[in-house]
Amino acid sequence: MDLPPIFPPLTVTDQMDRQVAVPFPPWRIVSLVPSQTELLFDLGLGERIVGLTKFCVHPDGARQSATVVGGTKNFDFEKIAALKPDLVIGNKEENYQEGIEQLTAKYPVWMSDISTLEDALDMIKRVGLLTGRKEAGDALANDIAASFAALAPPAAELVPAAYFIWRKPYMVAAGSTFIDEMLARAGFRNVFGHLGRYPEITPEQLLTAAPQQILLSSEPYPFAEKHVAEFRQLCPDARIRIVDGELFSWYGSRLRLTASYLKSLVSAG
Repeated sequence: MDLPPIFPPLTVTDQMDRQVAVPFPPWRIVSLVPSQTELLFDLGLGERIVGLTKFCVHPDGARQSATVVGGTKNFDFEKIAALKPDLVIGNKEENYQEGIEQLTAKYPVWMSDISTLEDALDMIKRVGLLTGRKEAGDALANDIAASFAALAPPAAELVPAAYFIWRKPYMVAAGSTFIDEMLARAGFRNVFGHLGRYPEITPEQLLTAAPQQILLSSEPYPFAEKHVAEFRQLCPDARIRIVDGELFSWYGSRLRLTASYLKSLVSAG
C-alpha cells in the first residue's frame, strides 16, 4: 500500500484543551476507546489502525486486523512501543490518567472528553481533521445532528426512569453523563440525575426514587431477560426494559443509529 503524502505536523487542541502536535496525516494510530475505534474505521482509516483495545468489538474483524494493546484501563506499554504509533487517541473517562500520562511522554496523544451530543459531534469533526478526513468527519457529524434534530420534542412530562449499568453492586448512570443526555432526548427524566455520574444505588434508594421505567443496559454489565424478575421484586410498580447500551453510550459513528433507536423506545411506550 502506498504511503500518503507527509506534510508538516498539525498542531491541534484536544477536548481537554491540550495542544497536540500530530504528524500529518498520522499513519500509525493506536485507539484506546471502542467507539472511537469504530469511528476511525468508518472514516476509512482501518488500514492505519495498528493498535486497539480488547473491547474494540466494532467493526467485525477489527481485533484481527490490529494488535490488541490491553483494555481501556490497563495498557500494555511494551506492545504499544513496538507499534511505534504516531498518534494515540484516548478519552478522559474511559481511560486512566496515569496510563495516558505515561503515553503522552512518548507519543502524540489526543484526548476526547464527552458528556453531551455536541461534545460527540465536535469530537467526530476534530478526529476527521487531525487524521486527514475532515470532509468525511464533517459529513458524518452533520448527518448525526440532522437525525437527532428530526426527533420529536420530548413530551412536557418526561417519564421518570433509572438506567442501570452494573449489578453487584447496583450502579446507575446519573447526571453529567452522555447517557443522561440520551435519556432526556428519548423522553426520560433520570431519577438519579441529581447525583454524580455513576453512583452505587441501594434497593431502598431505588424504591424511594420511584421510577416508572427501569432500563437495564446491555453493557458494560450484560443485563438480560433473566434479570428482569430481580428488578421487578425491587421495584414492583416499574416497567423493566433491556436496552442497547451501545446506542446509549457509544459516541462515535454508532450515533447514526441512536436517534431512530430512541424513537423506537418512545413509540413502544
